[in-house]
This record gives sequence, C-alpha cells and structure tokens, in this order.
Amino acid sequence: MKNLFTVFSFALMFSAAPAYSSVTVTSPLNGSQVASPFTLKATASACSGQSIAAMGYSIDNSTNTTIVYSTSVNATVSSPSGSHILHVKSWGNQGASCVTDVSISVGSVSTASSSSLPSTALTVSGIQKQTYYWKGIGDSGTSGTASGTMSMTSSPSISGNTRKFVTSYRNSGGERFWTSFGADTKAHNFLYDVYLYLDSTATDIANIEMDMNQVIGNGQTIIYGFQCDGYTSTWDYTTNAGSPENPVDQWVHSSVACNPRNWTRNTWHHIQIAYSRDDSGNVTYKYVTLDGVQKSINETVPSAFALGWGSTLLTNFQIDGLGGYGTANAYVDKLTVSRW
Repeated sequence: MKNLFTVFSFALMFSAAPAYSSVTVTSPLNGSQVASPFTLKATASACSGQSIAAMGYSIDNSTNTTIVYSTSVNATVSSPSGSHILHVKSWGNQGASCVTDVSISVGSVSTASSSSLPSTALTVSGIQKQTYYWKGIGDSGTSGTASGTMSMTSSPSISGNTRKFVTSYRNSGGERFWTSFGADTKAHNFLYDVYLYLDSTATDIANIEMDMNQVIGNGQTIIYGFQCDGYTSTWDYTTNAGSPENPVDQWVHSSVACNPRNWTRNTWHHIQIAYSRDDSGNVTYKYVTLDGVQKSINETVPSAFALGWGSTLLTNFQIDGLGGYGTANAYVDKLTVSRW
C-alpha cells in the first residue's frame, strides 16, 4: 500500500473544506430504502482539478471514515436501522476534499418470491424466450421516430436465454416491443418480474417502459402501464383521464425515484411491479421493487379502454431514446408474470 502521507497529511485529509463534488454514487440512490449490510458503489473524478489520491465513506457524524486508496469504491457497508446520511468522499493529491451526501433509510426490505404467491396463482415464466410472437413497432406517442431489432443471446445471461433489444432512434423516439403470452379475463392481481441489464449505451436511454395489457370479461382492455422515467427521475404509471369509449391515456409521476441512466452498467437489475384491478377497470399500483429495495406506490386510477381487442394477456417492453439520435441496448431475462 502506498504511503499517502507523503502527499498530504492525515490531518489535512479530514480537515480540508469540501470543494465541489466530484463523487458519483450509483448505489444506494439518494432517498432509497436499503437493508443492512448494503452495497456502496461510487467513483470519483478530479477534485478541484487535483488527481484523486483516495476515497472514503462514513455515516452521519461518525469520525470513523473507511479509506480506499482508489478512484472507485465497491464496498459492503453495515449500518443500524433508521434514517442516515451516507458521506462518500474523495481527496485530491494536494489535499482538496470533495463529498457527496446520500440520504438512506436502513431497515428490512422484502422481495416477492414464488413461495409468497397465493396457491391459486398462475405463472408464465421465460416470456423473453418466445421466439415467434415478439414484434416491434415505433411508438407514435413519442416525439420522434425509432426502429428496433431483437435477438437471443447467452451472454450476458442469467438463464442462458436472454433477449437483446436494440433501439435506434431520432428526436427522442421510442420503439415498443410486444408479445402475447396468454389470455385470462378473470385474474385481478398481477406480479410482473424481470431482470434487466444495461451496457454503456444506457446514456442514450430516456425511459424504460414495462407494461401489461389484459382484456377482461366485458371486452375492455385494462392497461397496466409502468416506466422508469429519466426525464423526471420517477417511476410513472398510466391512467385513463377520459372514459373507456373516449380514452385519454396519461402518465402520472409517482414519488418514487428512478432514472435508468443512474443504474449501474453491465449488471443485472431485478425489477418487480405489483398491481391489481377491480371489476370497473380501476387499477391499484401497489409497489415496485428494484434490486431488493421495495417502494410503496399505493395509487388507484381508472385504466379501462374500449379498444375492441380479442381476449389476450400482452406485455410491452419499450425503450425511448434521449436527444437527437442514438442507439441503445437493453437485455431482458427471466421475464415472468404471475396472476391470480
């Protein structure tokens, strides 16, 4: 280990006034709920124009700072339950100090599993593997144009059968990929469960949309629309602000944070979305879980549309581009929908 003290003193390391922050924290996200121990991932660029000599982190007002002699941190951190401020720091080779503060809530988090589903639940798994039924189309609801391709790959993969989605866009256009995976007019409760992997092209992603549609007994289509919105940095859900016969499909921003461009690259992310409906077509969005951290939404909105569709269960996966033009990749594995 290099002797950092030949560059600047230990006292200076902790007493220098913080300059503008050069520290980027990708996990945990600000305002998130985590379970102890949690994973801290952060990187640092130049601090006040000085090359990075070390990084470190501490919690609240503790004087116990863990130091890493590197420009990045990937650590497992233990913390007592409750609300805390995680201080992630960097130091320049001439003594400059930079810090990013992250608010976290430490407690127990839960992730739904097959054992927690009711015995009456029906589960369709491996939906991404359906080779014949997947289709793609440019979404006319976005401001620009887009085209897309799909292919199966074994790398990166969890199951060995990953579907790669490639979206090429202009003027923030979006490409919607979709498949039908069954029909059920009676199910009222759903758990959408998927693993997503983003590479370096995630810088070109504005939104990631994960929807499900269900035609119910009266012939109306219930739209369960959900997206990670990179414009507002929130999880969004859809509502019908009109009537089933004269629908006005709108996005509603929740208070739960999400931005796909903040997700760690080249890593599998586990997303679960729980929702239910009543017989009138009102949908309750219950919660979303990202990488084991569950956030409640608990909002009920009308979402019935008279589209004239035949009986189906259908899922959409959509990538919206960011800016003038670009190409973005997304990998989907273990796409599963449970219903009861």
